[in-house]
Amino acid sequence: MKREVVITGMGAVTPLGENVSDTWKALIAGKDAEAPLELFDTKGCRCHRAATATLPALPGLRAKELQRLSRASRLAIPAVREALAMAGLLDSAGRSLVPVLPFSVSTTAGGMGFGEAFLRDILVHKRSRLLGPVARYLPEQQVLDVQVALGFEGPSLIVANACASGANAIGHAAEMVSAGMADCVLTGGFEALTELVFVGFDCLQATTTERCRPFDLKRSGLLLGEGAAFFVVETPENAKRRGVQPICRLSGYGHRTDFFHLTQPQPQGQVLVDVMREAAKSAGVSSSEIGYVNAHGTATPVNDGAEAQSYRTFFENSLDQTRISSTKAAIGHTLGAAGAVEALFAIQALITGELPPQLNLQSPIPEIASVLVKENEAPRTLRHAMSVNLGFGGSNAALIFSRNEN
Repeated sequence: MKREVVITGMGAVTPLGENVSDTWKALIAGKDAEAPLELFDTKGCRCHRAATATLPALPGLRAKELQRLSRASRLAIPAVREALAMAGLLDSAGRSLVPVLPFSVSTTAGGMGFGEAFLRDILVHKRSRLLGPVARYLPEQQVLDVQVALGFEGPSLIVANACASGANAIGHAAEMVSAGMADCVLTGGFEALTELVFVGFDCLQATTTERCRPFDLKRSGLLLGEGAAFFVVETPENAKRRGVQPICRLSGYGHRTDFFHLTQPQPQGQVLVDVMREAAKSAGVSSSEIGYVNAHGTATPVNDGAEAQSYRTFFENSLDQTRISSTKAAIGHTLGAAGAVEALFAIQALITGELPPQLNLQSPIPEIASVLVKENEAPRTLRHAMSVNLGFGGSNAALIFSRNEN
């Protein structure tokens, strides 16, 4: 990277908590958020469970304003607020201290829930009374909602690159800062569970009717979830001018498309290996220096085998020096938000030394069985941590985070 990139703020809303601290405590404690899905009717589906988030309160917004917000916006706004506050970019009224802030954000469904509500109303009443929500059924509406709620504007990019979207949105933000296009960028991702997405994965038979077991020989499918995570990325000099201490460095980013299959990864995982090598090269580190990997680990039969093989190839003889876990067993697969939420977990592992355990293991997949994080593992000092994501269409992305050098 041409200019050093640091992270100064993080915020999250997940099925395990309404902020970073609560989420992390529950995750490290080995809790999971799997429960019966009550957001919509799942009659006729194979699967009836998911990991849903509790919507945080949004102080300062009137009831009418809240009614206009999609569930996706209500997940995104508090997560952005927490990130800006941590970075010292909010005033006493909870408004952005900078009027212009570039925004790189990821999602898959956006505010699809509004469109579903409109259709349900038509089916029940033969005509819809919900013209207001449809008027706000724009792909960029959640970005606009965040900007209005927190009082800033600026150029925005929405990455909808399936389940690698979050990592690519963050990587794009880092490249903007590195290349001198911006000194500070807000980035991250959000996803609210919607009926179309849930039923779609159910029709693919990709969701499990049992427990979600990433990297287990008895894995039978994924658990869907929702959430949001956001970051403030900037140059160290920009942070220093505000008197803000960086959390860590965003030192490496790699991405590539394998062009193998619409929904399946390349069986040998070679493109993912190339992506991790690209991220390591840009970070200036070797595979032996990466102490923790937050893996994609969907618990689907095809994904986990290819991903596990890619780790064996990438780490080679240094595999036993790292630790790996997929946190999707705890919070579900958050789709367009996955790369952002899981990047946050990699950063938390880096700065705390605590490692998220691999839940629900019965028969660990042999390729990486020895390095999957066990429950109640002792904290360890990490210099570098990596987050990996794969998406439909062959998207592969990796982010590397490093401790501050000073």
